[in-house]
Amino acid sequence: MSEPDAELSIAEEQRKAIFLALVEAQDRGANVPESRREVAGRFGITEQQVQRIEREGLAQNWPPL
Repeated sequence: MSEPDAELSIAEEQRKAIFLALVEAQDRGANVPESRREVAGRFGITEQQVQRIEREGLAQNWPPL
């Protein structure tokens, strides 16, 4: 499986939960790199996967945007 396909193996519902956790971490005061590390650890994925999910969520205006 290629790297970009790795996110496709994560269900959309789970990707939305990851995006929400990222936004919540930043709302609590974590800076962007800290929030990405926190969420990656919490969900057992890489920071690069978090970044791609973050971009997807922003592009698609996922809640809580």
